Amino acid sequence: MNFKSGFILVMLLVTAFICISGCTGTTTAGEENTQPDSLLVYCGAGMREPMDDIAIAFEEKTGVAIHYNYGGSNTLLSQMELTKQGDAYMPGATSYIDTAREKGFIDTEANVVYHVPIIIVPKGNPAGITSLEDLAKPGIKVELGDAEAAAIGTLSDSLLKKNGILDEVLANTIARTATVNELIVHTALRQTDAAIIFEDLFESEKLDRIDIPKEQNIVKVVPIGSLTFSEYPETAREFVNFVASDEAKAIFTAHGFVTYPDPYYGEI
Repeated sequence: MNFKSGFILVMLLVTAFICISGCTGTTTAGEENTQPDSLLVYCGAGMREPMDDIAIAFEEKTGVAIHYNYGGSNTLLSQMELTKQGDAYMPGATSYIDTAREKGFIDTEANVVYHVPIIIVPKGNPAGITSLEDLAKPGIKVELGDAEAAAIGTLSDSLLKKNGILDEVLANTIARTATVNELIVHTALRQTDAAIIFEDLFESEKLDRIDIPKEQNIVKVVPIGSLTFSEYPETAREFVNFVASDEAKAIFTAHGFVTYPDPYYGEI
């Protein structure tokens, strides 16, 4: 083989390699791959209903499907730390995203809605509960979220401590659940006299509610953030921005949420 023939062969091989690389989606460092078919979003279980509707709206707009991993906010944070996979994180309170940011997991973020705690009781309120203080009465059965797993659990402890009744209510607590949805089911089935949940999850046909006065209550802001280890950072940011958009906030409002910012609750 002469020099000219060898040069032509090398050029053909280089061209073929470039074509193959382009067809398989190979990108240079720092460059995002082509638009994904789907994103993985870690989301607090209490946000399931509006976020399912938002996933449908986002897919209709962009063609990108959203797959959720629903669970307790702290449990999801542990999963992210273990796997270093996924595209966005939406916990039940800013404290969890603060922790994720400190660990270097958060890229773009936004505040979306408020989580307002209320007391729920079985339909008809058989235990006659009328206030937060009633949860501390001897003989009352209470269920709370797990403070190690769910945002509602951590918040419930802080709320009861703020009002000086934490020890008394814990003495009445018969179970601590990993998600707020379990609290709803157990209360509706009359397995407990009362539980603390977020107001947007209240179901009037199954439960009665007791509102907690603003001066006694602790209201949290629900954030969302894209993840630094996302393989599709631009699309992940697009989803975060969509969740914080007016279109998505209208979906939250339809599901009983107060959207951020609101003059009554402010910055919290």
